[in-house]
Amino acid sequence: MAYTTFAAIDVGSNDVAMKIYQISAGKGIKQIDYVSQYLAIGRDTYRYGKIRSELIDELSQVLSRFQKKMKEYQVDAYLAYASSALREADNREFILDQIYLKTGIDINVLSNSERHYLMYKGIASRTVDFNNVIQKNTAIIDMGAGSIQISIFDKQALSVTQNLKIGSMRLKGLLEGNQKIGAGYKDMLAEYISNEIDSFSNYFMKDKSIKNIIAVGDEIDAMRRLAPELHITDSIDSNQMAIIYDRIVKTSAEDISDKYEIALEVADILLPAAEIYKCFLDRSKAEIIWTPGIDLCDSIAAEYADESGKVKLSHDFKQDIVSMAKSVSKRYHSNRAHISNVSNIGLEIFDTMKDIHGLTSRNRLYLQIAIILHDCGKYITMNAGGRESYNIIMASEIIGLSHRERELVAMIVMYNTVYLPAFSELEGELSREEYITITKLIAILRVANAMDRSHKQKVGKIEVERKNKKLMLNVDSLADISLEKVLFEPKADFFEEVYGIRPIIKQRRNF
Repeated sequence: MAYTTFAAIDVGSNDVAMKIYQISAGKGIKQIDYVSQYLAIGRDTYRYGKIRSELIDELSQVLSRFQKKMKEYQVDAYLAYASSALREADNREFILDQIYLKTGIDINVLSNSERHYLMYKGIASRTVDFNNVIQKNTAIIDMGAGSIQISIFDKQALSVTQNLKIGSMRLKGLLEGNQKIGAGYKDMLAEYISNEIDSFSNYFMKDKSIKNIIAVGDEIDAMRRLAPELHITDSIDSNQMAIIYDRIVKTSAEDISDKYEIALEVADILLPAAEIYKCFLDRSKAEIIWTPGIDLCDSIAAEYADESGKVKLSHDFKQDIVSMAKSVSKRYHSNRAHISNVSNIGLEIFDTMKDIHGLTSRNRLYLQIAIILHDCGKYITMNAGGRESYNIIMASEIIGLSHRERELVAMIVMYNTVYLPAFSELEGELSREEYITITKLIAILRVANAMDRSHKQKVGKIEVERKNKKLMLNVDSLADISLEKVLFEPKADFFEEVYGIRPIIKQRRNF
């Protein structure tokens, strides 16, 4: 059976790891090797804001050894990712350049939303019947060294996701100077964490009853090993967590490391992690924490397998992106009927024009998200809705979109109502390709939005067909659409300028 040999590299906050996999349609994703090296990159970043040159040299040496290992396995493809420790370093760009020149390894720095999107793919690839697990309110807690991401699924849809800056290493660095006061440190840690979790709960959970918690991260995997007598496999119940928590509180990191064969650097951050899980269990009333035992390397492999078509994951991850956009839209009281109507029109135009516009399915997703969010800024002010929508989108976490993609969507929304400058005026902000892409999508959004300018959904069923230099928008409606037709013309002018095709509304009353 033909398979692809793939390497996933994770430049993390505590260590640098590489896993090598064999990926095939028949056998899925099979890990065949794993190497890692402890390297506290995050400690430099979270303390000093940058990474010292000595640590960069160590990182380069580790990655050079990884490069040799990949050659031994004749790896067909690899992906190397880094997250918060490198992302937040002030000297990030210099580090990436030095590493590439020394090792030949190109590291991609993940935005927060990209990293957690990958983790969801990893969870889905490892969790049996993932869609059934997230049918009822399920919280995924993805714990990193710098932050944790809490995401809530309901009826298989992602409804809430928020990043909290209470990662285990960050908390330790923030409060470690007070550890000498013993019990007072634990109380202070608990108070700090509970304030963050309570704020999240008050804003985003409210009366939601969490049925399941899925936890990922080095810390939860280590916790399972602290109570061998409990024979924990893939889940930890509330009683077991209480036993584990008590053991962490009463045992030093050195003793945990020696007795349970856990790396000291991991044992050293178990107390902040345990406080986070205990606090969330108390607030959510969930009884079980599922532990699929996946890490970022596994998630990178799942992403590669899914995107390359070598393995098909059952969950629709693009729908999660749409669900998050709808959640943001709902938070700012956007008109759902209007959004649904404009979405139907806009996506129908996009699909009919696919042999002309040269855009991708990913660009179609940008359009869909832009339509969902195009009116959210009116919650702030009716007079500058486009600009406020831009600010809301840039301040919102939309899992699955990179920071740059979110910025492009925000620009599409803003320039739906604001004058779009010439490329020469935006050349420093956008590449030529990006400018053309968002302009094409803006043209479609303006036309689709104009067709429901009254927000009364006068246009029902729509059929779009291209006839030479005309794009016929055949609409079924018995209503008076005079307002829509008048406001449509300037949008049609812009559309024609962009595509060289004139959109024309044709009303059909006999249907």
